[in-house]
Amino acid sequence: MSDVRDYEVPDERRTWIYWTAAALLVLLIVISLFTFDAARSTVQAQDKAGQLIAALEKTGARTPSEDQVVRVLGSDGGAICEDPGEALRRATLYGMLTNGAAGPGQRPVIADKRVVEFQLLVVQIYCPDELDDFRDAVDDLDLDEGVID
Repeated sequence: MSDVRDYEVPDERRTWIYWTAAALLVLLIVISLFTFDAARSTVQAQDKAGQLIAALEKTGARTPSEDQVVRVLGSDGGAICEDPGEALRRATLYGMLTNGAAGPGQRPVIADKRVVEFQLLVVQIYCPDELDDFRDAVDDLDLDEGVID
């Protein structure tokens, strides 16, 4: 007759199974935490994108899709909200408000107020703490209404 002890797995062979199961459990918990945070961030990004699209529609501007806004701005405003009143950001904005020539022929122009309206809306919705600094930078610009038809 056979003995039950002949079919038992030795303890040292069982321990690696326990350690592997514990490691997989920890890995799944970590993955679920990151997934939960990403889902919450996506919901927040969609809410802010909806606010921005509604604000753009109110001004009569063309509106991108919600998916486009979420991909570009995310939940934190992306590059637009990284210190929008900083010198480099102002220089980039001023460089776009020119006549389109290159080199010595490049001149600043009186631009339409709608040129900076989108950026003001983004800063207002995504990073309102930076709004005053950005307004200070934009207030110095020579803008007019009705320049763009």
